[in-house]
Amino acid sequence: MSTIRDGSVSRHASNRASSYLENGSWSLETTMERFRTVAERYPDNDAVVGLDETMTYQQLDSRSDQVAAWLISAGLPIGGAVIVQAGNSAETVLAFYSLLKAGAVPVAALPAHRSHEIGEISRAIQAVGHLVDSATSNGALLDLAHKNAQKQRSISHFLTVGSAPDGFVRLSDVGSDIDPVDARHQVELVQATIHHEDVAVFQLSGGTTGTPKIIPRLHAEYWNQALFNSRTLGRQPHSRTAHVMPILHNAGVINALFGAHSVGGCVIPLPFADADTTIEALLDTRATDLMMISAMETWLDHPLWRILCATSLQFLIYSGSKPPADVVEKIASSGIWIGQTWGMAEGPYATSRLDAPREIRASSVGTPTFAQDDQILVVDPVTLAAVPDGKPGMLIYRGPSTVAGYYDSPEHNAMNFTPDGFLLTGDLARLIDCEGTLYIVLEGRIKDVISRGGETFSTEEVEKLLRQHTAIAEAAVVAMKDTRLGERACAYLTLRDGAIPPTLTDIQQHFAALGVAKFKWPERIEIIEELPRTATLKINKLELRSDIANRLAAEGSPHSLDSSTVTAFGKR
Repeated sequence: MSTIRDGSVSRHASNRASSYLENGSWSLETTMERFRTVAERYPDNDAVVGLDETMTYQQLDSRSDQVAAWLISAGLPIGGAVIVQAGNSAETVLAFYSLLKAGAVPVAALPAHRSHEIGEISRAIQAVGHLVDSATSNGALLDLAHKNAQKQRSISHFLTVGSAPDGFVRLSDVGSDIDPVDARHQVELVQATIHHEDVAVFQLSGGTTGTPKIIPRLHAEYWNQALFNSRTLGRQPHSRTAHVMPILHNAGVINALFGAHSVGGCVIPLPFADADTTIEALLDTRATDLMMISAMETWLDHPLWRILCATSLQFLIYSGSKPPADVVEKIASSGIWIGQTWGMAEGPYATSRLDAPREIRASSVGTPTFAQDDQILVVDPVTLAAVPDGKPGMLIYRGPSTVAGYYDSPEHNAMNFTPDGFLLTGDLARLIDCEGTLYIVLEGRIKDVISRGGETFSTEEVEKLLRQHTAIAEAAVVAMKDTRLGERACAYLTLRDGAIPPTLTDIQQHFAALGVAKFKWPERIEIIEELPRTATLKINKLELRSDIANRLAAEGSPHSLDSSTVTAFGKR
């Protein structure tokens, strides 16, 4: 199999592509050639420090060469797509880089994804391999890989991070008997076949119209986006960037994995655990930077957190929602720099500038990664006409890392991109000018998605799954605010004639049986007689969002995990 060339790259105007190369926004080298250059410059620096092991750049570079050489000898085809579902560990970093060095294209799925998502992705991409973390979900991913391969016959390579049962190969166990010089030669031969416009990694969308869409990230741009982002944050070879959210998720790659390695720093991939365990790990690994989400705000009052701030931690980058004013004050008063970041797997990415005033860092998500080449506009969501400066509208985005289209998805491309290549982000935003620099202020979302603990998913997808339940006639899913996770899913349901009202447990068992990732499961249901409608007979989700907000306020709770009520709401 040849390397995968993004079928939509041709939609990048040739003059823009040439400009990206001339300006240095794009590179002619492959992602692992970029890593090799850094590894040779900083061989003795810590490259990765996990709870499982520590590797210097020299060790990670040499060991991943050997594993890649083994993969090549095992017949893993250059350009073959490999589904990857792995947790945060040094072993995951080794496996990911080994796949890239062997010329494979990792598909960055989440450990939480199940057959509903993995099956569709595997079919679309004709996956040839599946790498799973055997310790995740009590071994459920091992069974998932086997069952998925029974349906997707192109999969013939079964790989693991962690212990490997019969039929699987643990990547960290192979290749050590291969001569390092020979291994490097084999890797260099493979890398020489890869074009800069070939796909390096497939990321997955949070999903706004169903199962995740497949997003091609190119060798030309992916490493560079992380490098430019790290430069904006002032990172240096001594930086130690910790990440507790999925390390192979787009934000993890840009902010932490490639983000640390592009400047010769150390990445610290840690599993998300309780405050005691995680903060102690941050102390032990001497983390200097950390991405924070709302679920971590309670850590700020932990005794160990104060020790962390007094010893190694210097920078916090807040993601997923706007940080509350009291959180900004608490972090800043500890002497820690706080900024924000925002991005999409499709490529748009913005980060607070290191030198931006604190009030700008607290109110905006920052500036685009590629200052010289990223193009951002705020437009009317309906007409796509530009709105006056400072007024809110839909943010649209075009630039070196913003894809020209989803993989093999012309219908979605037609709906999500303008004819001249701008991505319709679906985010409401306005632009503010501070000393000649434009900053992005997010005001909400147009597309109907839910962001739960940093993971985004489509309400339409969940509604379709709900309607497969024998008792449900119609379903409308809306976000309900949650102080810990940002948002959770609340499902408004109408029933078929004579149906027995399902409980929340019934609904969650239904989703489990369908093999749906758990973070997408509804966490509250409201059974109603009719769904409210607009004048054009569309479901009035504004009314539903208002209703759930009022219910939560009346209950005196920001969220409810076990509500299953029957109401007359929506009766007309």
